[in-house]
Amino acid sequence: TLSKISALKKLSGEWYRIGRADIAGYRAEEVAALSETEETWSIAGTTYAICIQRAEEQKVKDFCTERAVNAFETAISINPSNTTNRVNLSLCYTENPPANNPMKGVLMLVDLSKKHPENPLVLSSLGRLAIKTGQFEKAKERLEKAFSIDNKNKDVVCLLAKTYKELRIEEKAATFENMCSKLN
Repeated sequence: TLSKISALKKLSGEWYRIGRADIAGYRAEEVAALSETEETWSIAGTTYAICIQRAEEQKVKDFCTERAVNAFETAISINPSNTTNRVNLSLCYTENPPANNPMKGVLMLVDLSKKHPENPLVLSSLGRLAIKTGQFEKAKERLEKAFSIDNKNKDVVCLLAKTYKELRIEEKAATFENMCSKLN
């Protein structure tokens, strides 16, 4: 089984390298099914989540969404206390919302922010969504809170640079752009 897992990991990596996150995710899911660990299910879910972001065809997006949701739900069932898997699950729904519940992912994130108000990943995810929808004041509020908790978080720093720029807070935008480039 270990040699099969090793071979599947290599296959997944090669498919990912050539830009086929859908097939890479499938191979990663096979690894997870054999390994049965939270980490391997999370990797499979994350690989499928990348597919959701990159896919141009809706049927590929839908395939990857269904598989990502399953993978993250399995990871959550193994370790319910890991907030990262819950955030990633909600982001799958924000990337490709179900037609019958287009706000599902956002509502899941809002619920997570109530349960984990000091979690930088939750706050930065909500901040990123606020930027995406042009709600820059809301993004600023969430991202500043995330930054106050974790001022070394590259995503938060770079998102704050973008937010300050959009809000025309030039001095802070320049400061955070500089910090962002240093962290990259």
